[in-house]
Amino acid sequence: MKMNDNIADLLGKKAAFYLDHVCQKITKDELLTPGKYSLEKVFGDSNRNPQVLRSLAQLYGQGNLGGTGYLSILPVDQGIEHSAVYSFYKNPDYFDPENILKLALEAGCNGVASTFGGLALNARKYAHRIPFIVKINHNELLSFPNKYDQTLFGKVKNAWDMGALAIGATIYFGSEESDRQITEISEAFEHAHQLGMATILWCYLRNEAFKTADQDYHSAADLTGQANHIGVTIQADIIKQKLPTNNFGFKNIKFGKYDDAMYEALTTPHPIDLCRLQVANCYMGKIGLINSGGDSKGESDLLEAITTAVINKRAGGTGLIMGRKAFQRPFKDGVNLLQRVQNVYLDNKITVA
Repeated sequence: MKMNDNIADLLGKKAAFYLDHVCQKITKDELLTPGKYSLEKVFGDSNRNPQVLRSLAQLYGQGNLGGTGYLSILPVDQGIEHSAVYSFYKNPDYFDPENILKLALEAGCNGVASTFGGLALNARKYAHRIPFIVKINHNELLSFPNKYDQTLFGKVKNAWDMGALAIGATIYFGSEESDRQITEISEAFEHAHQLGMATILWCYLRNEAFKTADQDYHSAADLTGQANHIGVTIQADIIKQKLPTNNFGFKNIKFGKYDDAMYEALTTPHPIDLCRLQVANCYMGKIGLINSGGDSKGESDLLEAITTAVINKRAGGTGLIMGRKAFQRPFKDGVNLLQRVQNVYLDNKITVA
């Protein structure tokens, strides 16, 4: 793995903006930040049984970031979530799920998150080589008109039987079906913990009212932060969330509970401060926040991925879960991009703000 990137050079004119920022609203001293002994500090006195701690230790101990407290996870469930043809036409090799596993291994990821079918087909060959995270629910795209609902595609025991050490699930907070999804996934997480598996929750927002004529608040710091807080309440061990791009969702949509003073007390418009609010909602960093890598736009992917990693790390987050920017390009280029993002977390000069 090459370690030659100068992150400041990659960020260019924005380097000081991202690398020199200091969070003064919620300070780093108030957080539990990622490190070698994070798991013991967080879960040592928790209700998680030793099998869950072992699963988490395997996940955090794998790959190029093993032992650092940070995670680099390859997620490929887009064949269901976004349709397989749309997701894989740029690189048809990934219709074959074994290539997903090969990419995660070659890139030195901590784990791979994918579907029941894709992981099950290769379980005997790979489950002992890289941690499996089985995504247990999906939003299928063949219903017309499309709807915002996550449907269970299998049972937790099926994931355990194939050797998975974790399950992943999505809840569409704000959707009409969110109450049912919360109940389903709470029960699934309880079962997973009983079996000794870790749990990762995709805390996404879906509500037409969250997109106004002026702004799309599906990635607002206050709304995504609240989704995170519900996620850790149902005992997710890791939270996956989109990077915040704005704020004032409660205030500008005019719902829920809000006060102008809460925004003044906790945030600024700086993207690291907005992400810090997401981290704070994960029990002040005790439950790891991994931000998603977003879609692939071609030449700008590396800069976007590096920027996201810097924001996440400096905010106190735990890493990235990045798929499309990696698998929608040639294999070697995908490996290179993932490893260059991992370099951000291995660079001791990039510290928590």
